[in-house]
Amino acid sequence: MKTIIAFTLIFSLFFVVISCGTTSKIEALKPLPSNNSPVVYKNKTSFVAMPVEVTLKEIESQLNKNLTGLIYNDSILSDDKTEMKIWKTAPIKLTEKDGNIVSVIPMKIWAKFKYGTDFMGLNDTREVNLNGTITLNSKTHLSNWKLTTVSKLEDFEWSESPSILVAGKNVPITYIINPTLSIFKSKIAKKIDKAIDETCDFKPQVLSVLEKLSTPFLTSEQYETWFKMVPMELYVTEAKLSKSKITLNMGLKCNMQTMVGQEPKNSFDAAKIVLKPVASIPENTTASVVAVSTYESASKIVTKNFQGQEFASGSRKIVVQKVDLWQKDGKMIIALDVLGSINGTIYLSGIPNYNPISKEIYFDQMDYVLNTKGILTKSANWLLQGTILRKIQENCRYSIKGNLEEGKKSMNPYLSNYSPMKGVFVNGTLNDFEFEKVELTDKAIIAFITTSGKMSISIDGME
Repeated sequence: MKTIIAFTLIFSLFFVVISCGTTSKIEALKPLPSNNSPVVYKNKTSFVAMPVEVTLKEIESQLNKNLTGLIYNDSILSDDKTEMKIWKTAPIKLTEKDGNIVSVIPMKIWAKFKYGTDFMGLNDTREVNLNGTITLNSKTHLSNWKLTTVSKLEDFEWSESPSILVAGKNVPITYIINPTLSIFKSKIAKKIDKAIDETCDFKPQVLSVLEKLSTPFLTSEQYETWFKMVPMELYVTEAKLSKSKITLNMGLKCNMQTMVGQEPKNSFDAAKIVLKPVASIPENTTASVVAVSTYESASKIVTKNFQGQEFASGSRKIVVQKVDLWQKDGKMIIALDVLGSINGTIYLSGIPNYNPISKEIYFDQMDYVLNTKGILTKSANWLLQGTILRKIQENCRYSIKGNLEEGKKSMNPYLSNYSPMKGVFVNGTLNDFEFEKVELTDKAIIAFITTSGKMSISIDGME
């Protein structure tokens, strides 16, 4: 958004390059130094619609990263007469079938069962060792960024013969366990579902992405312009699994700002982000960007751009030394310290307005006054000749169509496979920027710009 501050420069450029004015008195007394209170303004919130795709490979990667070694441990025998430990012995493989996830999980299972009755101590326990690969068919549910599954055990291939511990020795029981495997099926599937539920929470990654996107970044060194996004609420729809991808729609309610001057603070607070499940989300993004330039920052940049420039008419000339900007009674005051045929300060004022049809900025109620060390009528007559307020109002216009196009162009890199963090990619399109209005506060120049478009996010290869 580097061109937004150019609007401020435009305001001053009008007056610097146009050697004209009226002798109306301007109440141009510079205000007292401002305090450190924040700039206050009202801005429309933006809504960013972002369809999200998460590849099944990414789910597989996260599962293998989070499920390592001992993935389930139930050491209490008294509650259901069963103790069970499950170890993952090799990477899990996931595929998609008819909208369900098919998981192939190499594992080792140790279980202790208590059977019989407690009457007169007539009970016993047995330990069972199972080592092989199970195949689960799971219905998936991704809600509030947490993956849950309801699984059924479809197959169990033995890599070692099942055994039972008898008198301290493992005795093969393949001929017994195969016909009675149904006893284990539902229990093992539930244990795997519980392990997945406890480990596949993607909310931390989502909040990490939001934090990255919320970090202010410099869009123009020349104009010292920073862009900042402030997330407020995050909406998400129910996820669907198809073609080896989990798809869902996400919507972000936020404020967008451009700040001129020092780098703004990152005000991101994950605890304040509201996560809301919804049935549906609009397809289009609507962005309302507020461009904030304090008068101090704008004055420094304008001075840097125009300091030392010479403006001449015949044999007379002036050189701009310094520019100061401030607001007075709803008007912008521009104070130009000049040397040359005039040594002193030229004060100009006007109310900035915008014509949305011609995309032009113009000024109403323009005034002009000199505060010089010379004689006004003799030294500055060449500035006043042949100019009247009506002519200023007619000619002090500037089309910002090119600036709006440049602003759109400057955002394109962030919509073309932009990766705020490893494994997350942002793509999208923006419609033309529309300049709405300019407001002058006691502390800053506020420009309001809107646009719309579409965005999408794909997740594949996160760390």
